[in-house]
Amino acid sequence: MATLPKIALRNLNRQKKRSFLLGGAIAFGIFIVTVISGIAGAFQQNLAANMAQVNAGHVFIEGVEKNEGGKPFSIIRDDTLLTKALEDSGIVYDTLSRRSLGEGSLVFNGKRATQSVYGVNFDTEPQLHERLILKEGSWDRIREPGTIILNEGVARKLKLEINDKLQFELKTVTGQKNFGDFTVIGISQDMGMFSSMIAYTEQSYLNSLLDIALHEYEFFSVMLKDMTHVDDYTARLFAELKKNAPVFELSPEELAAVSTSTTAMQSRYIKLQKQARDTTWDGVKYRVFSINDTISFMEDIVGIINFVSTVILFVLFLIIMVGISNTFRMIMFERIREIGTMRAVGMQRKAVKRLFILEAVFLAIGGTIAGWIIAGISMFVLSLFNFGTGTVLSLFLNNGHFSFLPQWGTMAGHCILVLLLTVIAAYLPARKAAKLPPAEALRTSK
Repeated sequence: MATLPKIALRNLNRQKKRSFLLGGAIAFGIFIVTVISGIAGAFQQNLAANMAQVNAGHVFIEGVEKNEGGKPFSIIRDDTLLTKALEDSGIVYDTLSRRSLGEGSLVFNGKRATQSVYGVNFDTEPQLHERLILKEGSWDRIREPGTIILNEGVARKLKLEINDKLQFELKTVTGQKNFGDFTVIGISQDMGMFSSMIAYTEQSYLNSLLDIALHEYEFFSVMLKDMTHVDDYTARLFAELKKNAPVFELSPEELAAVSTSTTAMQSRYIKLQKQARDTTWDGVKYRVFSINDTISFMEDIVGIINFVSTVILFVLFLIIMVGISNTFRMIMFERIREIGTMRAVGMQRKAVKRLFILEAVFLAIGGTIAGWIIAGISMFVLSLFNFGTGTVLSLFLNNGHFSFLPQWGTMAGHCILVLLLTVIAAYLPARKAAKLPPAEALRTSK
């Protein structure tokens, strides 16, 4: 049995150019789909990491109450149960943030820009100074009520400079219109699409605009030391909080509905928000979610990309199969006398067929490995280029660089598909070669 693989490898080596071209075609197909799936996997991971930096957390708790009109609004008035659940869960975290959020429009000299303004307690969240790079201004006055740090994209759009005064139009947590005045004391570096939509101010002043007490806020945010545990830690925090407080929970049917055709691109977080609108309760009810829940629509996108890449590979190999099949037919005619000799000395028909199949298998394996190697080198080279942080694309990059996340299951599936299609392409020529009568094969002049 060990002789057949040696003969198969020898035969491939005898026709180096032909083997190289066929293996190269296979490698090209694998290269294309591996790069596509690697980028898709990393996009989801990078988006989660970048969004976590913007929102100061990987795991969140949001308190929800309903106003007199039955409309839900976010507020946390007492976080005793939340801190207890966090301690009891055993989550290993880096920082803990308590933020308010005002959403509305900045107005300056007749120009408007949609803006989300985070209210931050800068005494308990000093790490923001390290994460947010200021291009102009300083942090010195950030604790003064009415001061604000804006993104350079918004500052450019509104033609704002340091010490300019502008108005912020927003709604209170209960839905009433309100206005506030801000003075620009800092302009931060643009880090992508979502960072340009966020500004920072002192929490007590924003709370007054939102019409909530100084100690109240909207988001209890936990920044983890290792985001690979985000889903597990979210589940643990949810379980601990559920013991002592009412929480929103998606049913298996609702979770499954996230990926159906009628709710495509809806994140699990949006599902939780919808649940709050559709149900009634007394007092406060908590929403526990992760950064992955806010971008779970990316799972659908990655799934679509992986499906499309598999279809691309399948179509490519339907074309390549024609070349492989024709090549093995030529090989069979070139080796008629050789096949006759092997049959004459006792090689069985099954062994002849197996020999051709083994050549196809080795060709597929070699091409697949070569495709993976080329993809790895190409992705490494591409990751060296900095595409900047001022574009929409930057949200899916790692500090302006492409990164790649191998999807081993998808790659294994591609490898199996290539092996299967290559063997199918070689099967008919192999079967025909096995059926050649030894005497007739030896008499041929080819």
